[in-house]
Amino acid sequence: MTGSGGDERVINVADIDPQHRHAILFRLFGHLAPDQALQIVVDHDPRRLRMQLEAHFGSCCGWSYLEQGPDLWRVRLRLLTGDDVCREAQP
Repeated sequence: MTGSGGDERVINVADIDPQHRHAILFRLFGHLAPDQALQIVVDHDPRRLRMQLEAHFGSCCGWSYLEQGPDLWRVRLRLLTGDDVCREAQP
C-alpha cells in the first residue's frame, strides 16, 4: 500500500490477501472523511466490489475509473457528501 500526492491513498489490491480484500476495502472506504478519496489498483475490472459498495453505501459511494485495462484497472473511490442518504448510509 502506497500513498500518492495529496492525501489520496493508493491501494494495490494484489498486496492484500484475496480472502480479506473486500472487507479491508470496505473498512478503508468507511473511514474516509467527507469528500476524501482513495485509489485502488487491480488486475481486473472490480465490478463486483463496486456493486457491493453501492449496495452498502448507496449514493455516497463515488466511483471513477482512472484506467480500464486490459492489464490494469485504477479506480478512485470517493466518499460523497451533501445529501441525507449518504449520512444515513455511513456505518
